[in-house]
Amino acid sequence: MNRKFQARLFALTFALSALAYGQTAAKAAAPTPASKPATSAAADPVAGPTKIGVINIQAAIILTNEGQRDIGVLNTKFDPRRAELENMSKELEGLQKQLDTQGDKLNDEARANLVKQIEAKKKSGQRLQEDATADYEAQSNEIMQRIGNKLYATLDKYAKANGYGLIVNFSDQGGPVVWASQGTNVTKAVIDAYNVESGVPAPAKPATPTGVKPPGPKPTAH
Repeated sequence: MNRKFQARLFALTFALSALAYGQTAAKAAAPTPASKPATSAAADPVAGPTKIGVINIQAAIILTNEGQRDIGVLNTKFDPRRAELENMSKELEGLQKQLDTQGDKLNDEARANLVKQIEAKKKSGQRLQEDATADYEAQSNEIMQRIGNKLYATLDKYAKANGYGLIVNFSDQGGPVVWASQGTNVTKAVIDAYNVESGVPAPAKPATPTGVKPPGPKPTAH
């Protein structure tokens, strides 16, 4: 039995833990000159310079009051499944420990039954995690798409009101933006504008210092 595989199996990493992503997205929303994102203003000899901005759309969606609220609700909804996976992980570790410490003392039938229990528990846990991951991804993607559609409308209004000719999204790694001055980053401004339009109040300050819900126990090293 590969214990490292067992630990990975029950690591409880729901595929897109959006609040966890929000912690890194918040940093990405404020780019530094040495890293992403980027822009340069191309001068039009007739119309003059084009005002260009950059935005991290993924961070903006997650960090709106509405995004924080809805992702928080989603994470709470998945707490029972997270706890179920954690319990299954502990049960599997207990069975594996029993096999490691008592396996050579058991008769062939008893040892075979214990191995069978471990394999069944492992398969059950893998199915449960795959189902939970798929459900979480589907529901978090729905939240992202729903808020994203409304956020683009806010961005459109903001860009026109502030004279932007082009705003580039730098959410994806490896995109076209390689450098941008902080003054071109409109992420926070668009988030603030969206919060005003949505009327959703800011969420209460979380108990954890980072504002991100702990993702679950770390894999056990063996």
